[in-house]
Amino acid sequence: MSEAIIAKKAEQVEVVAAKMKEAASIVVVDSRGLTVEQDTRLRRSLRESGVEFKVIKNSILTRAAEQAGLEGMKDLFVGPSAVAFSNEDVIAPAKVLSDFAKEADALEIKGGAIEGAVSTKEEINALASLPNREGMLSMLLSVLQAPVRNVAYAVKAVAESKEEGAA
Repeated sequence: MSEAIIAKKAEQVEVVAAKMKEAASIVVVDSRGLTVEQDTRLRRSLRESGVEFKVIKNSILTRAAEQAGLEGMKDLFVGPSAVAFSNEDVIAPAKVLSDFAKEADALEIKGGAIEGAVSTKEEINALASLPNREGMLSMLLSVLQAPVRNVAYAVKAVAESKEEGAA
């Protein structure tokens, strides 16, 4: 192999390793067998969720995982591999890919990494079942508002009972 090719591959490894280090979550899938239309829909859904999706050679992924400190991911890089990276939303890649895998049997989730820890297929699917960031914030807001709402109801009930007593 020429030195130019080796340098180019080393650069690719550096870029992928940097993405792995920065990513909040990584999901590795086998997308072999998807139709062009399905692949286009999947990529659009991922892009809309702020997720980067790439098909990368296993040799580059293996070296990048080693460099990023994710050696446990090596076992996932067998056969065709596509990788989804998300820097902001931990749940987004797992949710989009898991939902899509339900309708497209050809898509198989292999595993991934969540905030720097290697995760199994089951852990990725469990993550996908959680509500997204907006849903969790909505639940938190609801929990925080409950005590205030209960005090307001109590004050209203006391005011109504005093009005009835005065009349």
